[in-house]
Amino acid sequence: MIPETEDKLKAILSPGEKLLWSDRPRQGLLLRKSDAYLIPFTMVWGGFSFFWEYMAIHANAPFFFCLFGVPFMLVGLYIMIGRFFADAARRAKTYYGITPERVIILSGANRQVKSMNIKTLSDITLFQHPDETGTITLGPLDSRQALTLGVPWPGARQVPRLDHIDNVKHVYDKIIALQR
Repeated sequence: MIPETEDKLKAILSPGEKLLWSDRPRQGLLLRKSDAYLIPFTMVWGGFSFFWEYMAIHANAPFFFCLFGVPFMLVGLYIMIGRFFADAARRAKTYYGITPERVIILSGANRQVKSMNIKTLSDITLFQHPDETGTITLGPLDSRQALTLGVPWPGARQVPRLDHIDNVKHVYDKIIALQR
């Protein structure tokens, strides 16, 4: 357990509750498996929106046509580049913990606490990489969520997860053992 993570989580534990495991997601900019198809899509989106704006300005199109492309360019910049920095910032403020009773996810600048009862968790899914890091999802995934796992899209429901953690199989086994 990491002392900094333990200190952050101890503040939200109930009296007598004990941390069995705590960690943080991997830090910094990361590529995910879903980026294999998201990056080409974002390049097409961004390329087209910049081409539109370039053509509108250089063809002396009416002001509305020049303005029309701006929101698409902004979305294009976010999905091409900004989402990687938003993801890194989100993970920088995230802490995970497991007690005998619950899984805790502490996240965000406002310290949002997501607490899930170990005994009632269903559909626990393990995604493990060859380097023994990975992600554990704590709830049912539909096909779209499985494809974009970890990519935050505004308005899309995110399944709670322990994202990009070390020794992921060990943590998964610990959750399963606590459920018994």
